[in-house]
Amino acid sequence: MFGSTVTVPNNSPHLRKSGSRPVVSDLGDELGNGVDEGVLHSVEMNDIWNASTTISTAAIMPSPTFLWRFKVLLFFIWGFICCKIGWDSVMRMSVELRDRFLYEAFLYYNPLLLVTMMVWLWGINLWVFSQSTVNYAKIFDLDQNHLTHREISKNGYGSQVWLKVCYLDDYCCSNKHDSLSLSLFSWGSVIGCISTSVLLYCAVAMILIFPFDIFYLSSRYYFLRTLWRIVLPLQAITFSDFFVADILTSMAKVFSDLERSACRMVHRQVATIAWFEADSVCGSHSVAIPLVLVLPYLFRLFQCLRQYKDMKEKTSLFNAFKYSTAVPVIFLSALKYHVLPEKWTNFYRPLWLLSSVLNSLYSFYWDVTRDWDLSGFTRIFKFNKPHLCTYLLYGRKWVYFWVIGSNLILRCTWTYKLSAHLRHNYLTVFTIAALEILRRFQWVFFRVENEWIKMSSKSNIQLSSTETSSEEAELLSNDHNV
Repeated sequence: MFGSTVTVPNNSPHLRKSGSRPVVSDLGDELGNGVDEGVLHSVEMNDIWNASTTISTAAIMPSPTFLWRFKVLLFFIWGFICCKIGWDSVMRMSVELRDRFLYEAFLYYNPLLLVTMMVWLWGINLWVFSQSTVNYAKIFDLDQNHLTHREISKNGYGSQVWLKVCYLDDYCCSNKHDSLSLSLFSWGSVIGCISTSVLLYCAVAMILIFPFDIFYLSSRYYFLRTLWRIVLPLQAITFSDFFVADILTSMAKVFSDLERSACRMVHRQVATIAWFEADSVCGSHSVAIPLVLVLPYLFRLFQCLRQYKDMKEKTSLFNAFKYSTAVPVIFLSALKYHVLPEKWTNFYRPLWLLSSVLNSLYSFYWDVTRDWDLSGFTRIFKFNKPHLCTYLLYGRKWVYFWVIGSNLILRCTWTYKLSAHLRHNYLTVFTIAALEILRRFQWVFFRVENEWIKMSSKSNIQLSSTETSSEEAELLSNDHNV
């Protein structure tokens, strides 16, 4: 009785805890079917201890959502402190030095600031797509290692941190000499201070072309390959080529500011008022500025012509005409600095106004009817027919009214050039460039949504045709059997 082997049935409560999986032990091989109750008790106690330890550890560790909100809060606090320190320092300058310093800061850093803004907004676009039924990875033909909205937001955060560090470095460098005087920005001091922005741009370029498998090599290669296909459209045009080229047209001001910054450094016009002077080689009348501004539109124009050559669709020619209307707007605007004021007012200015109105209205029409496929606003009033709007990202009419109205207004922001005061105000120019990026940001939602609807419709048509052909084959085989 005592010391004998106890046989425990398989359904014994010693082997199975209520609501848990069976306890498996290797002791059965040595003891046969008998298992010591002490051993079972120790095994159960170990399981209970491990479970309680895991639960306590999970209770102590904060949730990922809390950590993300905490990081965002720290970022905004840090950004507010940096902006407060920079603003207080700038306000202690005299009016003349303050204007020069703000102009230099915007001139050298606003291109990367606008690029960083575009990265942040693109991350928001991807987050909205990930929360909806739109498969953006399939639309852009991305692999499984593509950047998600979290990784893109991290890149935007890193770029913003480096911008603030470089700006504060320039400010500290200026504070070290001549009591916040900007004479340090002369050519002799460029190596010490302005070179910070040069090194920042060089670092961005080096990261893009870095050949090793770090910094998201596949995504960088995809982006560079798309840029190469935009510059030289020798192959068939894909949706990603069109999409990136459209975004580049909204960032034409960024490229012109980059050209002006490089020109001022090369010609030793840093921190001078040469940008106001008519004979300045880097001023608003520079021939290089309209050439840089028109390049994205020419790339997009050549894409449309290449698509017409491949597809023979007349829609591509109408789209090419839309981008061609931007060419006279750019060159007529630059012509103001090369003709007499009377000739500009009497002849060239009316042509510039006419071409600007034509470009704005035609681009607005194309956005609504072609890129978004709202078809004369009819989709706005079809919400009572779900089968017509199955894949809509938004179910509210006011969203469409807002995006149509704001797109029309932002298409006409060129009217600020009618005022000579606003035309030469760099803060106004920067605001207009930022508004254009915001317009492109909301354009992305409906453009990608429309492309997904087209892809889904084609897939449904192909699927239905396949099912029909299989049914016909089955009917033919049944007739043959009969």
